[in-house]
Amino acid sequence: MTETLLVLVLAIGLGWPLGHYLARVMRGDRSWVDRVVGPVERVIYKALGTDPHRGMSWRGYAKAFALSNLVVGLVVWVQFMTQAWLPLNPDDIPNMRWDTALHTMVSFLTNTNQQHYSGQAQLSYLSQMMGIVGLQVVTPVMGLALVVATLRGLFGGRGEMARASATSGPVIIGHGTDDTQDRDVGNYWADVTRATLRFVLPLCLVWTILLASQGVPSTLQAGPQITPVDASVEMKTQKIPLGPVAPMVAIKQLGSNGGGWYGPNSAVALENPTPFSNLLELLAILLIPVTITFMVGPFTRRKRLTGLVFGTMLVMSVVSTGLSMGFEAFSSTRADVALMEGKEVRLGVENSALWSGITTQVNNGSVNAMHDSLAPLTGGVAMVNMLINSIWGGVGCGLQQFLVYLLLAVFLAGLMTGRTPELFGRKIEAPEVKLLALLILLQPAVLLVFTAVTLMIPSITGNSNPGFHGISQVFYEYASAFANNGSGFEGLGDATYWWNLSCALVLALGRFPALIVPLAVAGLLAKKRVAPESSGTLHVETPTFSLTLIAVIVILTVLQFMPALVMGPIADHLTLYGAAPSGL
Repeated sequence: MTETLLVLVLAIGLGWPLGHYLARVMRGDRSWVDRVVGPVERVIYKALGTDPHRGMSWRGYAKAFALSNLVVGLVVWVQFMTQAWLPLNPDDIPNMRWDTALHTMVSFLTNTNQQHYSGQAQLSYLSQMMGIVGLQVVTPVMGLALVVATLRGLFGGRGEMARASATSGPVIIGHGTDDTQDRDVGNYWADVTRATLRFVLPLCLVWTILLASQGVPSTLQAGPQITPVDASVEMKTQKIPLGPVAPMVAIKQLGSNGGGWYGPNSAVALENPTPFSNLLELLAILLIPVTITFMVGPFTRRKRLTGLVFGTMLVMSVVSTGLSMGFEAFSSTRADVALMEGKEVRLGVENSALWSGITTQVNNGSVNAMHDSLAPLTGGVAMVNMLINSIWGGVGCGLQQFLVYLLLAVFLAGLMTGRTPELFGRKIEAPEVKLLALLILLQPAVLLVFTAVTLMIPSITGNSNPGFHGISQVFYEYASAFANNGSGFEGLGDATYWWNLSCALVLALGRFPALIVPLAVAGLLAKKRVAPESSGTLHVETPTFSLTLIAVIVILTVLQFMPALVMGPIADHLTLYGAAPSGL
């Protein structure tokens, strides 16, 4: 409990000033940092052939986002399939099979880091540093850029936000305004470049140094050969895999990436050697998502909007974390030594449950224990966290999903009060609601269909538990892919053509529509006239509306997946509970 409170307090204490700083960065305000990174940014803009001051419509912004993903994705895919012939491969790692390379590329391109491979054995140093870490840096920033552009659209575009800031209030668009013209939502290339150089990379440098000080490896040399302590074993020598691990761990945690240099992730002592490194890595998971909630108010000039976003997410986070730790501590197997299977003794059950809760509240997916070994209901909470996908969410994409729920909650509240639904003075009408409805329906359509097909054909399922737990394994894998989380119930034999290709598709469907559709909705809203506030205006920045929003989130996510949860973790729990000795 002490570490839980410490992580939360530190995340809030650091997130508040960082959020105000990030708001200035994304607004493009002048600062002393310009002298340091300004020349570098100008070189990047010249190489890209873009003018950072030239704005884009939401369509142009989305096209730039798609183009950057396509180019980077193809380069990394080819690199994985040719790594054996490239430099920085001291351990002679072979090329990746095309389908594993495709899944790995899509997984890291979508900021998911779902791994169907073991990092230290199947990727060269070059692939880890350029392919993996490179994507871990840029993909969260892409999500941040998209949500910043969406916020601009919700407030009428960059020009309207600047005028509102100058007049200390909303600007009402006159009747002479051309409502058919798309508004400026910013410059994609400038947003990505500024956030990367001024925010993400400096944080990564600090975390890399802190982790390296705790003993996390950071070297380009090959791992040493050692003699096992037990000389009677057949293996006479063992090679210890090393590499530039600390930089990857820093960005995997800070960028809500997850994954790991080593297959067992942060359960490995080399990747997470001390209690302080465990604290650092837990804090890093929450830090930037919390920072973004504190960015919202200063960026939009609506301070109370931060209260709505942060307060709603905090309530859901506290409930989720409490349930995770409670279910694990008081599970039907708590008196059985098997409870520690899949968990690190040096970290303990409480730390394992805390990490599982936080890593699925954020689109992180890193682990310090195997989620397949958690108590069934603890695993169920992790599934629910990913289905909601906006308790804190990933860098940018979490707030983007939160805005989807916000728009739908405003629409439903407007209908219940008999008024035309409005958000920040702009009417939410049929075109916007249809786009949001398609996005909400996409999740159950994808998850339930792929889960059903996989379970229906045992030859492709590959699960280690054919019972209720086997259902959880399959559903969790697809839920993790769609939520761009990346964690898994590792009882699956997922290094197959079916799992690689099906999960690659689910990864893409969970990432790109969830970022682009809200931007399109914001682009449509930006063109509308602002209605002046009246006594009947729905005020969203209140505790009452926050509770309404939480209810909408629960209805739209948890309840529609209740049959899958009942057949999976709940039935699994009841089976173990019925088999447990009396008195437990």
